[in-house]
Amino acid sequence: MAQPVVTTRILRRLLKSGAHFRAEKLLERIHPADLGPLLADLTPDEIRIVIDLLFKHHRAATMLRELPPELLPDIIEAISDQRMAEVLNRLEMDDMLELVDAIPEDRRVGVIEHLPVARREELRHAELYPPRSAGRAMTTNFSALDEKMSAQEAIDSLRAVGLDASDAILYLYVVDELQRLTGVVPIRRLVTAQPETPVRELAIREMLSTPPDADQEEVAQLVARYDLLAIPVTDVDGTMLGVITVDDVIDVITEEATQDIYNLAGLSEEDRVFTSARVSIRKRLPWMLVNLCTAFSAGAVVGLFTGTIEQMVGLAIFLPVVAGVGGNGGIQTLTVITRAIALGEIEFSSGIRAVGKEMWVGLVVGATAGLISGGIAFLLHGNIYMGLVLLLAMMVTMVTASLVGAAVPLMLKALNQDPALGSGILVTFAADALGFFSFLGIATLLLDRLV
Repeated sequence: MAQPVVTTRILRRLLKSGAHFRAEKLLERIHPADLGPLLADLTPDEIRIVIDLLFKHHRAATMLRELPPELLPDIIEAISDQRMAEVLNRLEMDDMLELVDAIPEDRRVGVIEHLPVARREELRHAELYPPRSAGRAMTTNFSALDEKMSAQEAIDSLRAVGLDASDAILYLYVVDELQRLTGVVPIRRLVTAQPETPVRELAIREMLSTPPDADQEEVAQLVARYDLLAIPVTDVDGTMLGVITVDDVIDVITEEATQDIYNLAGLSEEDRVFTSARVSIRKRLPWMLVNLCTAFSAGAVVGLFTGTIEQMVGLAIFLPVVAGVGGNGGIQTLTVITRAIALGEIEFSSGIRAVGKEMWVGLVVGATAGLISGGIAFLLHGNIYMGLVLLLAMMVTMVTASLVGAAVPLMLKALNQDPALGSGILVTFAADALGFFSFLGIATLLLDRLV
């Protein structure tokens, strides 16, 4: 069924005219994930009305969970502490942690005080885990069966407590009397077993689990690599603490991919489409100034060969060609290596082979591009040496750009830094500077053959 076409103007018109019942019916038909763009341009008073309408249908918590992070501050500001606590109380712990982090510090304590005691204690315990760890991403709502149960008793217990969409119903975890994880039972195996069959005999003992302090990106790689729908989180004693489900993994992968893409471009994760212009300027300007410095540095390389350019002005035509091809080649290598590191396909110890391969690719691609460019240069100037200079410069630039593109993320990884952090700017600078230097340097050596 197609989603209704709703704009902020329509919603605002209904709210201003007092047609709250019509607005409520309209909101019922919109998926919570699609509400973000509608709320972005509403006033705080209008947002409060929308939240009240969503509360009637227990959809406010789901809506806030789906909102883009940059919209949360304005939305949260329009919600009272009491109502905010009601929203938090309806969320899974992993979603609650994300929303609590978005609440301003001066309000956070007041909001948490309105939570039930049990939920406050659960939240306090969850906040002990490191940021971006498995403990933060896990949900504590999972199905665990006592290994002493029979298959029928297990089915009866599941029927008694009930299952909802948030449960990992394809994986039923088996625990002993100390709540230590001993196995997992696929639900199909459970319902097709003889009623008197012990659960321990149905359990699969060989399974993956993760500690709560593991990095969430590593957990996401495990789930993706082994095609899991969920992975249990256990402590050092094997006690089951929670489950990370595939929907949480998708969120982690999206978050990590966004971080890598932003880092390659020298952007902050806080800089999103709905972020205020003031914040975007503050986040972008530092890296832009770094880029400006690198651009002037590359320009200084050209300044070293002013005499050569004065004697052979035609060389200036090919400077952007060499730099452009080298920069593109370096970014291609950087992207391949960064992706391999992010997916756990390569480590620093095995990086030498990857660097060598990328340099060989750069040499072949550079030679091919150099032959084509050299041929064009020969046709334009009628000088075979101009084509030779361009060929050699292309080869040198592509090899060195590939070397830098592969080495920078590997070195950052070895230093426990994000491999994508500012790599794009560094590789572009290296390609420009090395391209200018190699092209003009070789041209200087062969200047008497060019003029």
